[in-house]
Amino acid sequence: MSTATLTAPEDRGQTPVTSPKRKKPGRVRTVAWHAVILAFIAVLLYPIAWLLGASFKPANEVITSLALLPESPTWQNFVDAVAGIGGTSFGTFLYNSLFIAGGSVIGNVVSCVLAAYAFARLRFKLSKLMFGFMLMTLMLPHHVVLIPQYIIFQNMGMVDTFWPLILPKFLATEAFFVFLMIQFMRGLPRELDEAATIDGCGPLRLFYYIILPLARPALITTAIFTFIWTWNDFFSQLIYLSSPSNYTLPLALRLFIDQTSVSAYGPMFAMSVLTLVPIALFFFAFQRYLVQGLATSGLKG
Repeated sequence: MSTATLTAPEDRGQTPVTSPKRKKPGRVRTVAWHAVILAFIAVLLYPIAWLLGASFKPANEVITSLALLPESPTWQNFVDAVAGIGGTSFGTFLYNSLFIAGGSVIGNVVSCVLAAYAFARLRFKLSKLMFGFMLMTLMLPHHVVLIPQYIIFQNMGMVDTFWPLILPKFLATEAFFVFLMIQFMRGLPRELDEAATIDGCGPLRLFYYIILPLARPALITTAIFTFIWTWNDFFSQLIYLSSPSNYTLPLALRLFIDQTSVSAYGPMFAMSVLTLVPIALFFFAFQRYLVQGLATSGLKG
């Protein structure tokens, strides 16, 4: 706001009086809003900062000190974490996690995009009924189907292998991702299908050359969420995996806590930090596609 100069008619030779500047109310609200957001972000990031600091603390300091920064930093926790536990190295745990997460990503992306294409662009009998049944599975808790699935895989001799964790992903069992892709494909113009059909494209060629390239944001969104959820999954992996050589990183962290002897909290925190690195890299590499996919998947239904 520009300053206003007030001059009396009879006092032309005197020094003009200037009115004081007023602060803009909008600027004050903006500063207050940013302060609240920064405080909220600090609360969310504090556990990660504490975990990072605890990974450098000695064993006695992890239990006795609540300080964010270690008093005597040490790299020994990371050395012990990389060496592994229970006769299994960190590299084995990392390979198992990457194998299961990678297989789940491939299975979910391939099966869900095919199922979504059938519901969104093809016409067949009972399609609405099957679509409604698929949506009903979203409200079905995972624990309800866990016991029947375990019995099936046990009869097939697949318990204590990676197959129970990967094979269901190739059967389009994740209704959430199927629905997300359906909403995205329904937002694509139908004129593309008509033009491709006039040019002689069948349903498969239409899917491969037209729909699949345009659905890349939804595919990457599915890949990111599948990778993160599978990487952090503990319960399903605990049910199906029993051999330490098949353990993933979430299960390996449990080995550092022993109820009958001394628990190695320092190496456990160090391995937790190493476990977060692949997720962070994967997310930051594809986050712009994630935002695009979530923003455009629900425009039309």
